[in-house]
Parts: sequence; C-alpha cells; structure tokens
Amino acid sequence: MANKEVFAEDQHGQKIDRCFSDAFIKLGVGASLGIVGSLIFFKRRMWPIYGGSFFGLGAAYQNCQKSLNSS
Repeated sequence: MANKEVFAEDQHGQKIDRCFSDAFIKLGVGASLGIVGSLIFFKRRMWPIYGGSFFGLGAAYQNCQKSLNSS
C-alpha cells in the first residue's frame, strides 16, 4: 500500500466536515429530546425544543472549537 500524504489544507477541511456532521447530529438529538420533553412534561410548549436544539449546537460548537484549536 502506498503511504498517502495528507496536506494541511485537507486536514483542516476534514475537521470542518466533522464539525458540520457533529453539529447536525447534536442538533437533531437535542431537538428530539426537546420534542419528547415538550410532549411529556411541558404541555406542548416550544421552548424545550429550542432549548434542546441550542444546547446541542453549543456542545457541537465547543467540540469544533477544541478540534480546530488543537495542533
């Protein structure tokens, strides 16, 4: 097998791709938990859905920031 060189630009692009996929997954999980919480506990209010979504995006942002700032 040939030893592949990975350029710095490609590594940065891969990190950005992982950030977007992580954000998409965590946004979906947060919104899903918010929907369940809204239906079960909060009489079908919208704020648990928003809260879960923003919590998921915040967690993804923190992971992305950590990934991009690592050397």
